[in-house]
Amino acid sequence: MALSLLVVSISFYLKEYISPDSDLYATLSLVSVAGVVVMVIAFSLGLGAMPWIIMSEILPINIKGLVGSFATLANWFFSWLVTLTANLLLDWSSGGTFTIYTAVCVFTAEFVAIWVPETKGKTLEEIQQFFR
Repeated sequence: MALSLLVVSISFYLKEYISPDSDLYATLSLVSVAGVVVMVIAFSLGLGAMPWIIMSEILPINIKGLVGSFATLANWFFSWLVTLTANLLLDWSSGGTFTIYTAVCVFTAEFVAIWVPETKGKTLEEIQQFFR
């Protein structure tokens, strides 16, 4: 996701310095679209499912409903926030917008790598011990 967003941001930055009539401008437009499509596919296959996987793996059964509701609320709130601010950011700078999205994506990947525990091959009790 981060790489595809970086490609999109670079292509928008480059388009600022190229004449709209050139072939390179049209090519960069296609690269931008392809980068967004790759990002959506990568999100769907990876990070998009992360809240649901984490909820099912690490939450004890007695609080799964309450915390699952909160996680769903947070997920939809941040989706709404991105949707709300996207047009404002794009009016400011297309390249800057996708640079911010790239930075958030890199931060998210680092957060998951550092703070989300590996649960493969562990029982629910072992996972719960990790959080105590």
